[in-house]
Amino acid sequence: MDEALLRSLTPGVLGILVRRGADFAAAEDAVQDALVEAVRVWPEERPRDPKGWLVTVAWRKFLDAARADTARRRREDRVEEEPRPGPATSVDDTLQLYFLCAHPSLTPSSAVALTLRAVGGLTTRQIAQAYLVPEATMAQRISRAKRTVSGVRFDRPGDVGTVLRVLYLVFNEGYSGDVDLAAEAIRLTRRLAAAIDHPEVAGLLALMLLHHARRAGRTAPDGSLVPLAEQDRGSWDTALIAEGVEILQAALARDRLGEYQAQAAVAALHADAPTAEETDWVQIVEWYDELLRFTDSPVVRLNRAVAVGEADGPRAGLAALAELTGASPGTGSGGAGTSGAGSGGAGTRAHPLPRATAAAAYLHERAGDPETAARLYADAAREAPNLAERDYLTRRAARLNTGRHG
Repeated sequence: MDEALLRSLTPGVLGILVRRGADFAAAEDAVQDALVEAVRVWPEERPRDPKGWLVTVAWRKFLDAARADTARRRREDRVEEEPRPGPATSVDDTLQLYFLCAHPSLTPSSAVALTLRAVGGLTTRQIAQAYLVPEATMAQRISRAKRTVSGVRFDRPGDVGTVLRVLYLVFNEGYSGDVDLAAEAIRLTRRLAAAIDHPEVAGLLALMLLHHARRAGRTAPDGSLVPLAEQDRGSWDTALIAEGVEILQAALARDRLGEYQAQAAVAALHADAPTAEETDWVQIVEWYDELLRFTDSPVVRLNRAVAVGEADGPRAGLAALAELTGASPGTGSGGAGTSGAGSGGAGTRAHPLPRATAAAAYLHERAGDPETAARLYADAAREAPNLAERDYLTRRAARLNTGRHG
């Protein structure tokens, strides 16, 4: 069974049923039933027109469910109007499904789950495994999301920015279970880029590719985190980097700069540096200044503070960090941000306190103040949002303490 084919056909089949008059929730259920039927039948007898087969079976599944509804007479009128089996329409409704699944009335978590189900073609079990929640919990979340958007007109224009935020949320979830959400987000963003000519869509795709290219270097064989400056750059995927840079350059040439293009430019500068010491930190600071025009977030300001520390020295970085946290340059407490120790991460899953504190620790270490740095690393470790970060910060603190007392 070609799972990739089924997943690629899912949004088109769903779109056809909705255009025929099925409400979104019922149509999505019918498509899932048709996919189950395909898994059972296709290995022995694959149809010549897979999409047409899915449309026919899904429509019949929808009608079967409709006949059992209390409004039997009204729905039976649809039975009489059932289109004859034949080649499926060539209209691609994928873009409208992106907009529908990223409807502003949905919570971010619901929008992500619905996008993975309706556009990505993943099963409820796969999505639940990826998010490490019970399948029943995810099923309830998806059901609520479907009910929320069922009354939304399918041809209503959507907000590209909301769709991009949902896709970036998917990307930053990484991977677990049998679905790699980072790779899935790239696949979906490629499809969106093929459906819409928008520089920020291209910027997000470039950003994902550039971050994904460095994935192999982010962890050691024992699973521990490896900061950007210490990563083996030979393990980075040069083909993905080249593709990301090419897509970014084409988007920037259109002179319609946006948030994702600016983030991608920062990622490109990290990827382009042969060594950590050769990173163009001055230009990275300039790109963060551009990024602040679009999103004046603590995450961006924290990353900028670390970049200032690399470009102009650790004391300048601590001063920039103090502006963010409201603390004196020597304390490093409070504030929000991403991994401060030059990680070059995507930066949307930031946990406020530890990453600002870790950034302060890193800058104090570079400034020649190991005692303060060790204390701040230990503080950040106690508040770390996951085990990998906690272990990394604990080791940094222990190394500095050993160096001072050894």
